[in-house]
Amino acid sequence: MSVKLPIYLDNNATTRTDPRVVEAMLPYFSEVYGNAASRSHSFGWAAEEAIDIAREQLAKVIGADPKEIIFTSGATESNNLAIKGVAEMYAEKGDHIITVVTEHKAVLDTCKHLEKDGKSVTYLGVGADGLIDLDELKAAITDKTILVSVMAANNEIGVIQPLKEIGAICREKGVLFHTDAVQAYGKVPLDVNDLHIDLLSFTAHKIYGPKGIGALYVRRRNPRVKLTAQIDGGGHERGFRSGTLNVPGIVGFGKAAELLMEEMESEITRLTALRDRMAQTIMDACDSCYINGHATQRLPGNLNISFEFVEGESLLMGLKDVALSSGSACTSASLEPSYVLKAMGLGDELAHSSLRFGFGRFTTEEEVDWVARKVISEVSRLREMSPLWELHLEGVDLSTVKWNAH
Repeated sequence: MSVKLPIYLDNNATTRTDPRVVEAMLPYFSEVYGNAASRSHSFGWAAEEAIDIAREQLAKVIGADPKEIIFTSGATESNNLAIKGVAEMYAEKGDHIITVVTEHKAVLDTCKHLEKDGKSVTYLGVGADGLIDLDELKAAITDKTILVSVMAANNEIGVIQPLKEIGAICREKGVLFHTDAVQAYGKVPLDVNDLHIDLLSFTAHKIYGPKGIGALYVRRRNPRVKLTAQIDGGGHERGFRSGTLNVPGIVGFGKAAELLMEEMESEITRLTALRDRMAQTIMDACDSCYINGHATQRLPGNLNISFEFVEGESLLMGLKDVALSSGSACTSASLEPSYVLKAMGLGDELAHSSLRFGFGRFTTEEEVDWVARKVISEVSRLREMSPLWELHLEGVDLSTVKWNAH
């Protein structure tokens, strides 16, 4: 079977909308087009009913009550609402927030904004495997701490944090726990009650749904979480987030979640096999390659490899028929090495030489094999042009070489 080019392996950045999702959405553009806030006629009632169904579909994935699902424009807004909303609402209780240096920019930049407003933020480091140290987290919590925000799974390296242990620590200390679950929602099992999660951000376009629609889970009891709204208007979404609801997007979001629930188990098995197939093929053929992140505590569809003695951008150029990333989608315009990999202890050269492979629902075995062969060929070609690789093959320890500056 011939492979159709280009090949898409950037499913951690975004996913193709599933045709079944598109089909579910279509009637809500032209037939059921009412405003869900219009309570005085059947057009509005039909829209509201569709949204109620979607809330149920989305809540079921994480074991939540449908009333705990608040719709937003995407996970960036959800993160902003969760973090800023808690910071403002609980200002009298404390002004301290704890997060992690490897979080998505939507969390890090929100925390930086709060620091400018006088809030105190602790940024936990990670180990070489990308995981936080639970003892460090415990030690960082003070009587002024109001929120801990730790992402469920990292967008660059796919590492899954120990959410249950983090949730238990937060619950014991009486601190709210928020997780950016954009990469994990529907890809691995998550239960907000079992994990003691109080706030959870997620979005449609990472789960084969449309772009521009996201949600925030906000716990209603034990404890009841309150937030200060960040967008004021008509008091929509229990007063948490005003704005006319995107009915077609929400319907698509709900359908995407329903499909995840039906197919999660088989998809975990299939994607893990594809990921391991790619890793095995490349690692068997290429020396001085390293898989970044924890060996087993990781997403099924994510693989991040550093290729020593190869420049990542040159490798990407050589793989122009493959959609890949050398960092997260939100920072790919930057020439700086990945801050996630740097936080794990990688040097600039190795961090610059990393590629992220994102496998998804529509990825085939044939595509994986084609890309693996192409990667091996390109790595070999680029290394043949590298004097450093030549020295390495001669057994020279490059860390001991003193380079002359002219």
